[in-house]
Amino acid sequence: MSGTDYSYDGEGQFFPYFILTITSLVTLPVTYSWLKPSKELENTATRIDSGYKPEHADLIEGQRKKLKRRERRIKRALISIGGWLVIAYMVYLTIVTARLIPKIWDPYDVLGISRSATEQEIKKHYRRLSLTLHPDKAREDPSRNITKEIINDHWVDVTKAFKALTDEEIRNNYIQFGHPDGKQSFSIGIALPKWIITEGHGKYVLLIYALALGVILPYTVGRWWYGTQRVTREKILVASAGKLFREYDNDQGETGVVGVLSSGEEFNDVLKGHKADNGLSKLEQKVLADSSDSSISSILSKKDRQKLEDLDETPRRKVLNLLWAYLGRVELGDDVLNDEKFEVAPVALRLNEAYTAIALAYGNTKAVLSAYHTAQNLIQALRPGASPLEQLPYFSPEVVKAAEAEKSRNHLTIQEFMRLSADKRKSRVVAPGLLTDSQYKTALTVASKLPVLHVEKAFFKVLGERFITPSSLVQFVVKCRFIPPGTANVPEVKASDLEDIDPDEGDVAANNGRKEDKSGEKPIQPPLAHAPYFARDHAPRWHVFLADSKQGKIVVPPFSFSTFDKPIIDESGNSTYNVQTLKMQFGAPPQAGKYTFVMHMVCDSYIGTDTKTEVTLEVDDASKVEELVEEDEISEPDEDTIAGQMRALKTGAAPGKPKKKRSDDDSSDGSDTEGDVDSESETDTDTDSDDE
Repeated sequence: MSGTDYSYDGEGQFFPYFILTITSLVTLPVTYSWLKPSKELENTATRIDSGYKPEHADLIEGQRKKLKRRERRIKRALISIGGWLVIAYMVYLTIVTARLIPKIWDPYDVLGISRSATEQEIKKHYRRLSLTLHPDKAREDPSRNITKEIINDHWVDVTKAFKALTDEEIRNNYIQFGHPDGKQSFSIGIALPKWIITEGHGKYVLLIYALALGVILPYTVGRWWYGTQRVTREKILVASAGKLFREYDNDQGETGVVGVLSSGEEFNDVLKGHKADNGLSKLEQKVLADSSDSSISSILSKKDRQKLEDLDETPRRKVLNLLWAYLGRVELGDDVLNDEKFEVAPVALRLNEAYTAIALAYGNTKAVLSAYHTAQNLIQALRPGASPLEQLPYFSPEVVKAAEAEKSRNHLTIQEFMRLSADKRKSRVVAPGLLTDSQYKTALTVASKLPVLHVEKAFFKVLGERFITPSSLVQFVVKCRFIPPGTANVPEVKASDLEDIDPDEGDVAANNGRKEDKSGEKPIQPPLAHAPYFARDHAPRWHVFLADSKQGKIVVPPFSFSTFDKPIIDESGNSTYNVQTLKMQFGAPPQAGKYTFVMHMVCDSYIGTDTKTEVTLEVDDASKVEELVEEDEISEPDEDTIAGQMRALKTGAAPGKPKKKRSDDDSSDGSDTEGDVDSESETDTDTDSDDE
């Protein structure tokens, strides 16, 4: 009678394999996610080495290490290490554990005869065995542990083997089922130790199942779900995003943006417990003091000061004071407060990204620029309205005042300062009480390595067309170069580098505006932002967008660029001056006419490097374009144009030779910066309508 027999791994033979399999399924992917190289740009870029260490450099470095520890995926590392230890132990057990291999029943082995033996030889051998192994003939031997039961069982086995080779019915059972008794019970081995279900351990097994299915699994899934729902796409808390949205105002300047950022819930992790109250009064005295030591009191309006003093929430009040102390580089006279001052800046920058997204949703140019400039201030630890020269090492407000000798109202940019003659620069800032020669050289070294993007040409085009028609898909192309401040003998731009050649028709990715996939290559990017006060590495990003100056609205939302298509510096660290190509696509206005936009190019890491210029988009009427195309068809069309191919198909004649390519001074050239061009007040592009 057949049946099913469940047997447990009482000897521990298969249990290591079971644990090894389960552990490997968890450990291998966790280890890969832990060890795989990070694709974040902050981990692949070079640095601007200056040797400059600001005040409290030890506190800033401590905050950087603290942030890196959070990003090292310590939990994954512990799981991976623990998993590999378990795997190693299970492998060891599989090696040292004796394996019990079940013996397959073989009648020839039982009888001890050759497989080539004939039936007559088998019967003869069986009769010979009966003389010694039959229970009536064999005798017990306690010294050899041979009992009556063993003798009987062995003889039964011999008899079965004999009949399996001589009896027709029993032989068929053996051939068909592998046993003379016919079909046997099916045995299933369970790779669990037998002690789990024996000796009263069943209740513990049930307890483990209850904990796994009723507690651990729901907790893990719930925590994962809550973790995904409690943060936004910008990786900030949903509660923080709600507060930023409620306090948003189109007319907020940079000081107002800083006030809004202080409402973020993320700061609660910085000011846990009594930290929110400790040192608050001292902090406010330092920040709001009307003295030369505090540069913040001079930029805060009465409204901003009153808002700061009227805050009821103690944690937010302290956060806002810490932010102003950081932006003003105010010495707080307390290591704990100074440490908290440097800790809040990276949190505020992350919140500012969410604030920027809100500003972009409203499409107000002033608000978006305020958000971008706040990012510059946070990275460089400079108050709104500060001189760009304070980004250089050792350039304190006193040194900047001396450097800006004849420019009292408008600050000098680093580029303008570096364009001064060497003697004039040095005479202004190298003096007793200002800078020493070594400090001056360090500042110049940093200034000469800053990645300043200089626009060479900007124009509009439509792929494969000479004219821009209403509602067509337009590309805005910006040709630019990285030219560090103070660079002399900059090579001229080649005319061919300013052209934008259309890709082949089969290049779908390029025709759709997508970059070539270079995920396996190291990205081409400028050095990390030189921000000695910012407690985190940051890769510079450039934001390019088009705005309507009359309406104060963004027409084409920003396209952000952090990597480029050509090397920026060579192996020796010198600038290559390669022309970089930046592209952004949008829908042309539905009406024909000339549209004048303002192009803004803003770097989020450096103050005073923004580019602002007017560009004109000329949209031709479709009927006018058809007339021009017909005129071209009367003349012999180029073989590489659609008209030329159509003519060849119609006439069967060979297409004409290609004509010389038109120059880039077409009507679609957007580098026209004339200020008196009539611009339609109702600039209604597809993108603009979405934003509004």
